[in-house]
Amino acid sequence: MLATHGLAMNAVRLARVPEIIQGAGALEALGATLAAYVPPGSALLLVADPGLRASGLIESAAAALRGGGYSALLCDDVQSDPTMAQADAAAAMARRERVAGVVAIGGGSAMDVGKTTAAVALADRPASYYGLCAQPFPAKRLVSVCLPTTSGTGSEATRTAVLAAQDHSKVWLWGDELKPSLIVLDPALTTGLPASLTAATGIDALVHAIEASTNANAHAANDVFCHEAIRLVARHLIRAVEAPADLQARAGMQRAATLAGIGIDNCGTAIAHNIGHALASLRPPRLRWARRAKRRACQPRLSGCCAAAASRSRSPGRAMIIFAQRNWRCRWRDPRMRRCAARTAARSPMPTCWPLPRSS
Repeated sequence: MLATHGLAMNAVRLARVPEIIQGAGALEALGATLAAYVPPGSALLLVADPGLRASGLIESAAAALRGGGYSALLCDDVQSDPTMAQADAAAAMARRERVAGVVAIGGGSAMDVGKTTAAVALADRPASYYGLCAQPFPAKRLVSVCLPTTSGTGSEATRTAVLAAQDHSKVWLWGDELKPSLIVLDPALTTGLPASLTAATGIDALVHAIEASTNANAHAANDVFCHEAIRLVARHLIRAVEAPADLQARAGMQRAATLAGIGIDNCGTAIAHNIGHALASLRPPRLRWARRAKRRACQPRLSGCCAAAASRSRSPGRAMIIFAQRNWRCRWRDPRMRRCAARTAARSPMPTCWPLPRSS
């Protein structure tokens, strides 16, 4: 609480927003744009979604970098649900080739790998060393640039990355060092997205904006980003699905995803993401990890809890909420989760996005 002229008011914070450049043809101008960040003649690591190769976007990005006087080194070993090992391999390549920056082009997976690579490449520790806020990121990092080819995750605007560990469990990395130096939004990069993915990623952006503007941390300053994102999705998503080549609709959805990403970066998400994380944790690799950990996080019996809740409730939505709450409480008993939350709270002004259960 802050006291101003005898009135009590709640303090709010808005995190740093990277420079954002948007426009058709922004990819072709990338080499010239980067001159303000990296001296021409430097080597840059291009982290790309391998699915973009057929569309020619990888070669277009590399050509744009070469046109600006940079040498482009390609790293396209990026899969959906990327792994710590992939980020470590990219970081090793960056160190070996002494690159000055990392350019990530693709969806959330490629951007998470690119952001992590830029944050850890100047040190000799693996990405897992920084997982769950176990250690602070190195003070120095490489220049990082994100070019999203989908309009949904908002990863280009956040200080988070999600990577899979060796045991297949998903691990969060968090820190301002992960936030890119520059965001380049070229609507032409998204025109090849199938209608189904356009719709799915658009709903992802919408949910981000709704959750960030309605959870316990929401405040009017951040609502500026969230409400605009909601307005843009409502105006442009159907058109982007029906007319994939409409650059105005695609640009509107790009802005929506980035603004929603800014929204969750400031105020976090809410129960929809908690349910998604709970369900994702029940995949077979995760269950094997849970058993090896002596059921520390209570994961194996959660599927039974969900089935029981669904059988007792006429509302599937209520069953999912019960399931998510039970999953969160079980996870909270894991000492690693408690340590992560404590370190995050100590290092960052960003509040938690979900009420933490009591110790008992």
